Amino acid sequence: MKSVVVGTAGHIDHGKSALVLALTGTDPDRLKEEKARGITIDLGFAHQTLADINVAFVDVPGHERFVKNMLAGVGGIDLVVLVVAADESVMPQTREHFAICRLLRVPAGVVALTKADLVDADTLAIARLEVQELVAGSFLEGAPIVPVSSKTGEGLDALREALVAASRRVSGRPIDAVTRLPVDRVFSMKGFGTVVTGTLVSGRIATGDALLLAPGDRRVTVRGVQVHGQKHAGAVAGQRTAINLAGVDVQDVQRGQTLVTPGVFEETRIVDASVELLADAKPLKHGARVRFHQGTVELMGRVAVVGPVGESGGVPVVAPGSRAFVRLRLEAPAVLARGDRYILRAYSPPITIAGGLILDPRPPRTALRSAATLERCRALAFDPATDDRAVAARAAARVMIDVAGAAALPVSALTSRAGIDPRERDAHVDALVAAGHAVRAADVLVAPRILKALSDAIVAALAEHHRAEPLSDGVPREALRERVFRRGHSAVFDRALADLVDAQKVAVRDRVALTTHRPALSAEEERTRLAIERALRDGGLTPPDAAAIAASSGASAAVVDKILKLLTRQKLLVRVDTLVFHDEALKRLKAEVAGLKAAAGAGARIDVATFKERFGVTRKFAIPLLEYLDRERVTRRVGDARVIL
Repeated sequence: MKSVVVGTAGHIDHGKSALVLALTGTDPDRLKEEKARGITIDLGFAHQTLADINVAFVDVPGHERFVKNMLAGVGGIDLVVLVVAADESVMPQTREHFAICRLLRVPAGVVALTKADLVDADTLAIARLEVQELVAGSFLEGAPIVPVSSKTGEGLDALREALVAASRRVSGRPIDAVTRLPVDRVFSMKGFGTVVTGTLVSGRIATGDALLLAPGDRRVTVRGVQVHGQKHAGAVAGQRTAINLAGVDVQDVQRGQTLVTPGVFEETRIVDASVELLADAKPLKHGARVRFHQGTVELMGRVAVVGPVGESGGVPVVAPGSRAFVRLRLEAPAVLARGDRYILRAYSPPITIAGGLILDPRPPRTALRSAATLERCRALAFDPATDDRAVAARAAARVMIDVAGAAALPVSALTSRAGIDPRERDAHVDALVAAGHAVRAADVLVAPRILKALSDAIVAALAEHHRAEPLSDGVPREALRERVFRRGHSAVFDRALADLVDAQKVAVRDRVALTTHRPALSAEEERTRLAIERALRDGGLTPPDAAAIAASSGASAAVVDKILKLLTRQKLLVRVDTLVFHDEALKRLKAEVAGLKAAAGAGARIDVATFKERFGVTRKFAIPLLEYLDRERVTRRVGDARVIL
């Protein structure tokens, strides 16, 4: 059975609660103070099945002092009943409530002309005309205007029929999506513990689910679910539900928090958004302090207007009746998502002035006064009511990837920032890659132009290094990254390097080098290389040092040192402590020591004195060589001797 949430809206004492009571048999005024004063102060709830539709009513307060409570309820509704008393017609809170519904893009609704039994036909006709004038050009233009009397029952059946017809036109909320339930009420029940209520705006909640209470890091478990006062195994998007929670005390939960799927949403204090300023509001100045409302959240914040300042300079403003892009800086964290509708109220007096759409809940810290930031906001703008969700999400992801540059965009941000369901994330990544809009590098996405520029920079840096140091085998990997991509994401560097290896342009061993590079030696260096190889090969286990090689070859100490390092990198020579041996000498040594075990058996041992005598070396060479054999796992030191392994 389809479920819809219907909210009331209208001026104080225009009969909203009485109408809900007449339609459902449930009095939505639940507080003693509400009963005593005869007005709704906080949200009230009731439900009724109309035809084949489950209708949950959210009754909101009409008094101007309680509009913030009204906003906590109206954010989760599917359609509205605009209540106008026929004997008073359109009043100030009628206009403000209607403006809020329009700014929040409530998709449909009906108008109830209440207290019809108190007026004559002419007065009723005048009220109808004034309502038509109010809603002209809005989502309520052409909507049924139904005269009703909660006292006599006149018009209630016609109103029910109008509600059913409007409900059929309302599209359902996303059931197969991440869970998100803004909390609008918290209380404790004896024998159950903490209970929260709210409208499930997306996803499902079932008994046993593990959820996150955000803002904050409190993990909770669902102990029970009620829908319309009846126990259920679970609830789905579009239903008002009460959730019994384990793992949290009632004093640790408050209206404005949200039950969400863990690991999906991020807390934020800064968002980029579009804004629409009401025609009768004062100009919205850059830096203005405002009251921010989204769902059940109410926070203080400041508005920063996006875009270059005009030729006249001065403080940027949003003109009444116009639209713009803004950055909202909130004074406390909130859980927001791309596509969320919000309302702004003035700091003082607290009247509704604007509303808009969240475009990026975690924007980059870019210069707000730049044309580039303004263009970025334009590229992120979309209409959730008409635009294809998947196409709009990928378009946003493309913008975010491009702006991220070398820092790259984490794949997880496709959910937290672009609004893509985690279960659809890989498909969106594949589509972005296939379209040439992104390249995946491990768990981040980068613009192809960034990867191309990085690849070119790597090749250029290696070419320059080879020109400057022709004897070098290349550049250490981390030194290369520091040189060409110090501020970039390491996974992007790894991807660029891997692509260059696949293209056979770069070789990665101990160092990174161009595949075309060969160490180039001058005539003097080549003579020195031959002299060094010959001297160390002939020296065996008692090789000459660098000074002796320089003296015998006639080469400078600098050239000898350079060639020694080159041959060591090429593994023709091996450095052991401060000594340098020819690789062939060490290979023969390991073979001969292993042969001693074959001759002496499993208990073969060798000590320093025996080693010196056996291989004709002094202690200067014996100790480093024995330690080398230990490292190579040819021997193992036991006391003063070595066991041959």
